[in-house]
Amino acid sequence: MFEYKVVAEDKKTGARAGEFVTPHGVIKTPVFMPVGTQATVKAVVPEELETLGAQIILSNTYHLCMRPGEDIVAEAGGLHRFMNWKHPILTDSGGFQVFSLAELRKISEDGVEFRSHIDGSKHFMRPEDSIAIQEKLGADIIMAFDECVKLPAEQEYSQKSMERTVRWAKRCKEFHGRENQALFGIVQGCTFEKQRIECAHRLQEIDFPGYAIGGLSVGESHEEMYRILDCTVPELPKDKPRYLMGVGFPTNLIEGIARGIDMFDCVLPTRNGRNGTVFTHEGRMNLKNLKYARDFTTLDSKCDCYTCRNYTRAYIRHLQTAGEILAARLCSLHNVHFLVNLVADARQAIIDGRFAQFRRNFMETFMDGVYLNDRN
Repeated sequence: MFEYKVVAEDKKTGARAGEFVTPHGVIKTPVFMPVGTQATVKAVVPEELETLGAQIILSNTYHLCMRPGEDIVAEAGGLHRFMNWKHPILTDSGGFQVFSLAELRKISEDGVEFRSHIDGSKHFMRPEDSIAIQEKLGADIIMAFDECVKLPAEQEYSQKSMERTVRWAKRCKEFHGRENQALFGIVQGCTFEKQRIECAHRLQEIDFPGYAIGGLSVGESHEEMYRILDCTVPELPKDKPRYLMGVGFPTNLIEGIARGIDMFDCVLPTRNGRNGTVFTHEGRMNLKNLKYARDFTTLDSKCDCYTCRNYTRAYIRHLQTAGEILAARLCSLHNVHFLVNLVADARQAIIDGRFAQFRRNFMETFMDGVYLNDRN
């Protein structure tokens, strides 16, 4: 039911193009997954996501457990029917949210006690609970329950946390019973290379159909992220998908692909879109800037999304400053399209044997634009 195969590799880097078969369709990798935290990608309807080229979306176990509850989603027929999305879905374990959003956390070997960020009610989540919730939600790909340690972290605590994550992963594997769901293990270990390598090896002993790299893009520098990827990715199986969790800045995507990552997700395109910030081939652009008030050009001359085909920077800036909801929709549509298609273009470049040039051209143009736009 789940099969991954590499269809092309870049000889100069670790980049690869693949196909991952799931019950709801074949995912062509590398792929960017828009995040629908609460069973919706904010400001974008499912039919628009299809038009934008999205192949798979992500929803969040913690949030859906808190509201509306996994039982209601199950009664609706699972996430696919609940949110009217016919393609693959991935749910994360809820671990990151438990450790970053919930208050009064208390970690034990058995699981985590926490209070809801919504109403303060007390909850306890074990690895088995996370899997049970995800089974009811019914996603194609689900994640093992893990601990995501905040930075900066002490090496000794990080080691203990990583070892606990491995033990929890084994419990998740033993509890998981749905054959139509692929359970991924998550590599942890903060910014400590030896811990990352150890975790990768120990998770492979448990044997998962895919492996994620968690605990990055949580405050470390880009250079630190790449250093951890450089030491971790080579230790993961070549015949299974690799997923870099919570990463969506354009240059991080390209550099992740160059190191052999297959899957990415991030709330960045819609979060930035709601705040009037968009990504273009010429860098990042804050439309609240006064210089766009009389700029009647498109957001990105190289983009063919609905927003870029129909609206100008001046108009979208007007909507943004006036507090109109349409501004969030137009910017979110563009940003999701930009990231989904950036990764798709990288995939085609790998297949065509020109990824190294594609990487170099994009990085130079985008970063030059970021520098100029931020300066002005």
